[in-house]
Amino acid sequence: MAALPAEQVTEALVLRSDSPNGVTTLTLNRPGARNALSVGLMEALQTELDSVRDDKSVKVVVIEGAGPGFCAGHDLKEMRANSGRAYTEALFAQCSRLMVSITHLPKPVIAKVHGIATAAGSQLVATCDLAIASNEARFATPGVNIGLFCSTPMVALSRAVGRKAAMEMLLSGELIAAEKAREIGLINRVVAPDALDDEVAALADQIASKSPVTVAIGKEAFYRQVEMTLEDAYAYTAQVMTENMMKRDAAEGIDAFIEKREPQWTGE
Repeated sequence: MAALPAEQVTEALVLRSDSPNGVTTLTLNRPGARNALSVGLMEALQTELDSVRDDKSVKVVVIEGAGPGFCAGHDLKEMRANSGRAYTEALFAQCSRLMVSITHLPKPVIAKVHGIATAAGSQLVATCDLAIASNEARFATPGVNIGLFCSTPMVALSRAVGRKAAMEMLLSGELIAAEKAREIGLINRVVAPDALDDEVAALADQIASKSPVTVAIGKEAFYRQVEMTLEDAYAYTAQVMTENMMKRDAAEGIDAFIEKREPQWTGE
């Protein structure tokens, strides 16, 4: 893959914050560009995701955006300044790797959305395992309006919402409100702007309290089985549950339930 030119920056493009209970927040930090996914920003986010992958202290990842919006998609100015085929192929390969790595990350990833999430920004929301948005958030895949169909965002979008809803977003290019995004399954919850921090924190903390090995097993199995036939999915998940049952945390969790006490997870 061709090397991509990196932008000149004076501060980190992704900010990382770790809480004592295992929740890591990654903040997209190009507020002046509505956190558009430049080459540099995607590289920085990929680096952070790679870092948390095997970090046992991290149990849940939250992705948010600094400034007035979540993410405005790809950086169109950067793309027009580097419009050759090799650059463009490398750019979309880089973005695809980033999205796939979120799906394969053995930790749940929550999108915390405010302002706009458009094009690859909606793709990022759709890719995350869960999403909570402010009622002021807006979503769109508007590439059709500028002659560049949102084909890579379509991959995540079409796996998160129904076909008719996905095609309407892709073909109309129109912004939809947060409540509409919830109705079609793009996001999980809609809250008032001043409740967004607390709502995301509460959900992240709830998930972080679970057995990390159980959550990792379940997340991987979820994305694998949805691509299978019904029969293959049952055969596969039966084996997954068998392997899960052999884990120490499964024995501890079941014993704790029977004994009416809180489980003490080891992550094994």
